[in-house]
Amino acid sequence: MTEEINKCIEVLESGGLILYPTDTVWGIGCDATNEEAVQKVFQLKQRDDSKALICLVANDAMLEKHVEKVPELAYDLMDLATKPTTIIYDKPRGVAKNLIASDNTLAIRVASDKFCTYLIGKFKKPLVSTSANISGVNTPKSFQNIDEAILKGVDYVVNLHREKQNSSASSIIRLSNDNTVKIIRE
Repeated sequence: MTEEINKCIEVLESGGLILYPTDTVWGIGCDATNEEAVQKVFQLKQRDDSKALICLVANDAMLEKHVEKVPELAYDLMDLATKPTTIIYDKPRGVAKNLIASDNTLAIRVASDKFCTYLIGKFKKPLVSTSANISGVNTPKSFQNIDEAILKGVDYVVNLHREKQNSSASSIIRLSNDNTVKIIRE
C-alpha cells in the first residue's frame, strides 16, 4: 500500500489525476487545492463545471482547516451515520476556486477507509473525489465497469481493491451554519 500511496502523491503533486478506490465507489481524484487539476477532472468527466465535486479529507482537523465554521451538528451526523456521509458546508476555504459551488458551499467527506485516510494524510491536502464515469453515465459498480476513456484519461490507476464490488455512493446532507439540515441523497 505504501508504494501505491507514494505513486499517487507523485502524480497529485504534479497536478495529475488518479483513479482510486474510495470508501464508496472508484473515484477520479486530484489535488483539491489545484485549480488546473480540478479543471482536468471536469474535462475528463465532460461535466459542466457549475456542477460541484466532492472533496475528501483525512480527519476532523483537516475538515476544520477547510471550512470557516464546522457546525457541531456535523460531528453528530458523522458519528451516527451508518454509511459514508458527505456533508455540504458553508464558506469553504483553502481549496481551488473552481471546486466551490456558486452558493459558496463545498461537499466534504471525512474518508473512512484505510487507503484514502493514509493517502490524504500523507499528501496533507484534501482530494477531489468524483465517481469514475463520464457525466450522465451510470456510476460503475466495480473497477471492471469503468469506461476506457476514464482509464486512459487519468495519469495513474491505483493497483489495489480492483476485485471489490462497490456498494453505493455516499449519503449527501446539506448542513447550513444556521443548523438547517437537508437530505440531498440518501
